[in-house]
Amino acid sequence: MADTALQLGIVGAYMVVALAVGVVAYRLTDRTAEDYYLASRTLGTVVLLFTTFATLLSAFTFFGGPNLAYSAGPEWILVMGLMDGIIFAVLWYVLGYKQWLVGKRHGYVTLGEMLGDRFGSTALRVVVAAVSLFWLFPYVMLQQKGAGQAIVGLTGGAVPFWVGAGGITLFMVLYVALSGMRGVAWTDTLQGLFMLSLVWVAVAWVLSAVGGAGEATAALAVENPDFLGLGGGLYTPQYIISTAVSIAFGVTMFPQINQRFFAAGSKKVLKRTFALWPILVVLLFVPAFMLGAWAAGLGVTVPEGGNVIPAILGEYTPTWFAALVIAGAMAAMMSSSDSMLLSGSSYLTRDLYRPLTGRDEESDESRETLVARVGVVVFATLSFVASLYTPGTLVQIGDTAFSGFAQLTVPVALALYWQGTTRRGMYAGVLGSQLFYGLHVFPVVSTLSGLVGTDVAVPATYFGWTPGVVGILVGASLTVGVSLVTAPAATEDRTAYAVSGVESD
Repeated sequence: MADTALQLGIVGAYMVVALAVGVVAYRLTDRTAEDYYLASRTLGTVVLLFTTFATLLSAFTFFGGPNLAYSAGPEWILVMGLMDGIIFAVLWYVLGYKQWLVGKRHGYVTLGEMLGDRFGSTALRVVVAAVSLFWLFPYVMLQQKGAGQAIVGLTGGAVPFWVGAGGITLFMVLYVALSGMRGVAWTDTLQGLFMLSLVWVAVAWVLSAVGGAGEATAALAVENPDFLGLGGGLYTPQYIISTAVSIAFGVTMFPQINQRFFAAGSKKVLKRTFALWPILVVLLFVPAFMLGAWAAGLGVTVPEGGNVIPAILGEYTPTWFAALVIAGAMAAMMSSSDSMLLSGSSYLTRDLYRPLTGRDEESDESRETLVARVGVVVFATLSFVASLYTPGTLVQIGDTAFSGFAQLTVPVALALYWQGTTRRGMYAGVLGSQLFYGLHVFPVVSTLSGLVGTDVAVPATYFGWTPGVVGILVGASLTVGVSLVTAPAATEDRTAYAVSGVESD
């Protein structure tokens, strides 16, 4: 009982500190949409780097990744630690820099605003926002599910799953209402630095207890010799490349990440940040995933539905340190969740509420604020309820959301760089790829079979390539093909993304 009280006290204290930062940020935040959602486009290199980093330090990466390394081997490092560090950094520069220039010129806050303006289409703006919010739902749920599992693992089941999931839900609703982008970015920076330090201390602590990295690796070689070789099992080349591409492309279209493309203070900030990104990713993911792999060789037992990181820390580190790491991990999940809800509220109000109601944004600001807050509460509550009943591992849930977002990346890239892209081409690319991917994710096969009177088989992979990455190619083909055979609509503005006159520093 004393250990449980200490563990929960450390987690609670960490959350209070994070909330205090949010209160300070609230007092310094202007009551404008640009400041609330983008911190007035003033983020510097360190803050932009770490707010992006901490926003991605979700249950998927901190718990799901080590769990996969524990069950299938450490090659998950290739997917997340190396390949996605590089792929996302390139996309950050190619798409993020152009979005920053365009956003600076026109004052865009959301991706939907940017696309709707270029193609003269309120409907396209609504479609992009709706698709984004749809795939945001499982990823918010992922954080709640991870928090619930973390609390159960930390306290040995003394505190039930729903308490951890419910606690993070309540916290993130309060935090989004208070802090805005500035508070989120400040807290993210502290949490990113804190988590990076804690992971390396945790590795040092565990390895010192077992005799060093050599002993831990030798034990892994005895228990799971296949884990020390490249390829085989889950990690086929198609799986590694498909998953890496889907995650990197999906991250690029995450509302909470994509919106940060608009928030940089200058071109230099963007260049420095994307150059440092792969280094930061490797510094966190390599030790975290190796802890999961080493745990398999050390005979660490993970409870059914639990996570390997709390299990190995509970085995080899003091109670207070394990609680501190879990507190930091939960804070990282909260930094993901509050960023998601903050960005989601901007998509809801600016891309759905405004165009669908036709209300004036200035005269109706108080009503819009109410809509945003109610929307956040409803969204977070529904995802919390879903987290209590949804099966599947953290990696499975996360990968589903990543691949859903990834379908948007190529149509957006074509819109930014190819003036020949038409409105109909965008509709075809966005909706066609979503339909293709959705057929592989949702249980529609039995329904289709009943309608046509025969079995309808949707392949799980295409010669080993996942539907997520094949869907990206479908979206690219549809966007280009339909754009080539259709004329631009009268309301399209092909010069909207011309940025040669934008001051970039």
